[in-house]
Parts: sequence; structure tokens; C-alpha cells
Amino acid sequence: MFLQYYLDDNGKRVYTMKKVAPDGSPTQSAHPARFSPDDKFSKQRIACKRRFGLLLTQQPKPAM
Repeated sequence: MFLQYYLDDNGKRVYTMKKVAPDGSPTQSAHPARFSPDDKFSKQRIACKRRFGLLLTQQPKPAM
């Protein structure tokens, strides 16, 4: 069994082990997506970040 969650009336997460929320809607997984060490699209992601200046090496150094 995996940890699941649903949103209550206030929009806060309520964690449960059940697959269905009390209102009958399906619950969502509370676990993050899997990480693959052999990432097929890392070159494209890095190229996109480089193009828009989002790489950490392109940021100004923080003042200490």
C-alpha cells in the first residue's frame, strides 16, 4: 500500500492509505515521480536553460 492524499474543503492535503476519498473521488499518490539516472532528455533541458539564462553558472554571485 502506498500513501495517498485528497484535498479537504479548505484545500489542504489529507493523507490516507485508501484509494478513494470519502466523497467518492479517487485519491492521488503522495510520492514524487521516479528519477531515472539515465535521463534521455537532460541535454535538451540544459540547452533550454542555457538559452534563457537560467543555469546557476549564469546567475550573479550572491552577496555574502
